[in-house]
Amino acid sequence: TDASTIILLAEVVVIPPSVFLSVVKSLLRPDFHVAAQNCWVKKGGAFTGEISAEILVDLGIPWVILGHSERRLLPNESNEFVGDKVAYALSQGLKVIACVGETLEQRESGSTLDVVAAQTKAIAVKYTVFVVYHFVAHAVAFYE
Repeated sequence: TDASTIILLAEVVVIPPSVFLSVVKSLLRPDFHVAAQNCWVKKGGAFTGEISAEILVDLGIPWVILGHSERRLLPNESNEFVGDKVAYALSQGLKVIACVGETLEQRESGSTLDVVAAQTKAIAVKYTVFVVYHFVAHAVAFYE
């Protein structure tokens, strides 16, 4: 396998701010994909500033990134909340880039593996064996 084969097997995903999703999608090559930087955890409702999985599907945006460190830290999204978001996005047909990673303080204290294991477990417990296959086929874990 050479480098050109690897590139052909990879999916290129661009992740702009949500207000630019449609514009970026229209400007990209057809073999490149667009991902949203976040989506809400359930259907409908008045959640100002959030974007729903249903809207992303309607826009033809196939990917979403969830669990990013800023979302975990600033709005204080828990591991369980991120797990719920991943499960809902997958149930709506989106592909998920699930972010896991520790803070600097956690790294310096030597708890990286425990933190990442807890984050990963919170995502994994949402699935049955069948859905685990779906998760593996339609999601990526991204260590930041």
